[in-house]
Amino acid sequence: MLEIERLNVFRSNLQILWDLNLRIDKGEIVALLGPNGAGKTTFVESIFGFIPKVEGTINFLEENIRGLPPHAIFRKGLALVPEKREIFPKMTVLENLRLGKGDRSGWEEDLEDIHSLFPILKEREIQLAGTLSGGEQQMLAIGRALMSNPKILVLDEPSTGLSPLLIGQVFRSLERLGREGMTILLLEQNIRNALDLCQRGYVMENGRIILEGKTKELYHNEHVQRAYLGI
Repeated sequence: MLEIERLNVFRSNLQILWDLNLRIDKGEIVALLGPNGAGKTTFVESIFGFIPKVEGTINFLEENIRGLPPHAIFRKGLALVPEKREIFPKMTVLENLRLGKGDRSGWEEDLEDIHSLFPILKEREIQLAGTLSGGEQQMLAIGRALMSNPKILVLDEPSTGLSPLLIGQVFRSLERLGREGMTILLLEQNIRNALDLCQRGYVMENGRIILEGKTKELYHNEHVQRAYLGI
């Protein structure tokens, strides 16, 4: 569904990413792993058209989407849950969710699916989003993205700032989405949880992908064990 070849990304005259290759097949949950500063957020911003200076190919459903504006990429079926969630704090939970649907009809049925995944959002429906806990805001951000019925859901560091209990809740929701056939790209520095969830993974360091493979293989890789798992 998504195939990226020889992606080079620049901010001003500074190169941030070098020759990245990555692919996601339909129904897969794929992880892009790495520490803070590795370039994961820059990578996702380049996919969604937020960075103008990009070289290489970004094929989504066999169409090169490099150079398209963010709203056009969203309409083609790519949805992003950003690292800082970017909810609208002075709007209610329901209003935030409806924004994810845009001007398309059928939002009531989609809303039922979101409430099934995150029942707390139904309980908080008329509450201002800015008064939610960090975990509830993360659920709202995921729910808002899902309201667009995306073909691929991209999540940038969904565990950031959450307690271990809430991280577990978020990852269980992603596991459920995967069982239901959702294609997911997960950018994450919580390596252990990501490896448990995903089928394949890529490891990024200093703007380059240094490892890739099935997550079972990555889990037993000496570098991953030493640098990220403390084994």
